[in-house]
Amino acid sequence: MKNSLSLKQAIFLCFCAVFIVFTKAAFRLNLNISGHSMFFTTFFLLLARGCVNWKFSAIVTGLFSGAMAIILGLGKGGPFMLIKFVLPAAVIDISCLLIPFMFESFILCAIVATLAGMTKFFSIYLIDQLIGMDKEIIIQHALVKSVFNIFFSICGGLLIPPVIKRLKAFGAI
Repeated sequence: MKNSLSLKQAIFLCFCAVFIVFTKAAFRLNLNISGHSMFFTTFFLLLARGCVNWKFSAIVTGLFSGAMAIILGLGKGGPFMLIKFVLPAAVIDISCLLIPFMFESFILCAIVATLAGMTKFFSIYLIDQLIGMDKEIIIQHALVKSVFNIFFSICGGLLIPPVIKRLKAFGAI
């Protein structure tokens, strides 16, 4: 594991951040499905960490995408939007430090994606708590939103092993 990034790796992380924000903006359609944007968020955060072997790859990608989302005014929450991108990224980076071979396994990627999707519960809980909502309503609201986030997060995470395998086969990483 390296302590610094090359220019190529930094550009790749920025491209992943741009793709997260682009898909979030493109899929702002009212699909009446909560959590559908987590599919791409998890996919690109895992891809960033899987392709760039640096211990803060996903967190940096999450910070960049969160900052861009705040600047562009995507979503609700203002500066708290950063939490929605950094928490799943932190889970991915910590998981990769504990299980460095996780990108070779569908099951491990699904487990990490589940954990990343579960962070939505904590971000919703924190924001609703700051607003001053009743605790029972906060928990119900966070649970309903989290279920679909976890589902879409798992779907995005299951795409990672074949994508990284192909990128390695073509010599891209």
